[in-house]
Amino acid sequence: MTKPVLRFAPSPTGLLHVGNARVALMNWLYARKSGGKFILRFDDTDPVRSKDEYVDAIREDLTWLGIDWDQEERQSLRQDKYDAAIDDLKKRELLYPCYETEGELNWKRKAARQRHQPFIYDRKALTLSDEEIAALEAEGRKPHWRFLLTDGMVEWDDLTRGICSFDTEHVSDPVLIREDGSLLYMLGSVVDDLEMGVTHIIRGEDHVTNTVSQILLYLALGGKPGALEFAHMPLLAGPGGSQLSKRLGSLSLRELRNDGFEVEALVGLLTGLGASDKIEPANLSQVLEKFDLDHYGRSTPKFDPAELASLNEKVIHEMSFEAAKPKLEAAGMADADEMFWNAVRGNCWRVAEALEWWDVIHKNVIPEIDAEDAEFLKKAAEMLPEGELDGTSWKTWTTALKDETGRKGKQLFMPLRKALTAREHGPEMSTMLVLIGSEKARDRLCGKAV
Repeated sequence: MTKPVLRFAPSPTGLLHVGNARVALMNWLYARKSGGKFILRFDDTDPVRSKDEYVDAIREDLTWLGIDWDQEERQSLRQDKYDAAIDDLKKRELLYPCYETEGELNWKRKAARQRHQPFIYDRKALTLSDEEIAALEAEGRKPHWRFLLTDGMVEWDDLTRGICSFDTEHVSDPVLIREDGSLLYMLGSVVDDLEMGVTHIIRGEDHVTNTVSQILLYLALGGKPGALEFAHMPLLAGPGGSQLSKRLGSLSLRELRNDGFEVEALVGLLTGLGASDKIEPANLSQVLEKFDLDHYGRSTPKFDPAELASLNEKVIHEMSFEAAKPKLEAAGMADADEMFWNAVRGNCWRVAEALEWWDVIHKNVIPEIDAEDAEFLKKAAEMLPEGELDGTSWKTWTTALKDETGRKGKQLFMPLRKALTAREHGPEMSTMLVLIGSEKARDRLCGKAV
C-alpha cells in the first residue's frame, strides 16, 4: 500500500497566520501519523507579491511550531512543467480563451445576483467565430483561459464531510491563466500534486467547490480516479463567530511569538479546536500520539485569544528554569536564577511579565504605607533578622510580629507586602523577602524608596 504524501503550499506574499498554520499542522500530523511524506511547496508564481523574506519567515514559523518537511519545492522554478500541461490542454481544447473584461464579468455577476442565482460562466467564448476573436484582439484585448469542465456529477468521499456530490452544471469553468499570462493556483497545484505523488489534501472547507474543478483537471492531466483524497475542515472563526481575517497582524505567528505566546499554547489550541478531546497545551510529539482526523467534527471552531492566553499561562506556570532562562535573558533579566523564576512564574502569563517582579527586587520601589500602619512597620523593621535571609525567615519574622503586636491575617501580612513590593498581590513573600534582602527590606519598611 502506497504511503500517504501530503503537502502544505503557502503563498509567500505575507506572514503565516493561525488559519494557515492550522492547515499546515493537520497535513503534517496526518503525514507523520501514517508514516507518510510531508512536502513544503511554495506557491510563488506571483512575481510581484511573492518575496524571499516571506519564504524565510514561513520556514521559521513552521520550524517554531515543530514542523519539519521531507521535501521543499518552489513553483517559480517549475514553469516548464506548467507550460507543458498548458500546451497539452490547449491541443485537446480543454483550455479555451475568453475575452470578457473584468467589467463585463462583473456585470454578469451582478445580473446573476439580481436573479438570486450563483454566477456560472455561460461559455460564450466557445461560440465566438474567428472573425469575432480577431476583432476583439484588434481592440487590444488579451484572453484569460478557462478549463472546460466535463458535464455530469463529480463525487468524492471527504475524510471530514463524508460523501460530497456536485453537478458541474452548477460550477463555472475555472480560470487557470490570467490575461497577463500568470497562473492561478489551481493549474500549478494539480500539476505538482500529480508529479509529486500527493495522495491526501487537508484544507479549509472554503475550497469544497474548487475540488470539483481540481478533480476534473487532475483526471484530464492523467491522474487516476480516486487516487487523491480530500479532507475539508471547518474554518476558524473569531470569538463572536465572525470569520477570522488573515490580514489581522495580531494573528500572525510572528506577532504571537513576539507577544510572548509559547508554542505549546498555540499548538494545543490549533490542534484541539474542533476535536472531541479537552484542549490543553501540548507540543507536536504529544499531539501526534493521539492524533486522529476522525476526532474532528463539522461545527465551526472559534479561535479566542483569551483562551490562547489562558493556555499560555498554564505553560508559564509549569515552565522549568532551563526553558525560561534564555527568554528571561532576552527580556532583560540576564542574572535571573532558578529561585527567582520559581517564585514569580505563578504570577505571569508570559515570561516577559517576570520583569515587573525583577524590578521590584532590583530597582527602586516607593513603598505603599498607610498612616495607620507606619508604627507597625517601624516595629517590623526593628524585628527583621539581620544578615542573610532564607526560606524560613518570613515565617519566623511574622510569627514574632504577631506575638509582639497582636496583628494577624490580612492586618498583619498586607502592610508588609505593600511596603516591600508596593503591590497588594504577587508571589509568595517567603521567597520575595529573601530575594529583596534584609537591608533593602528594612529601608522600605521605614518608608525609603530603594
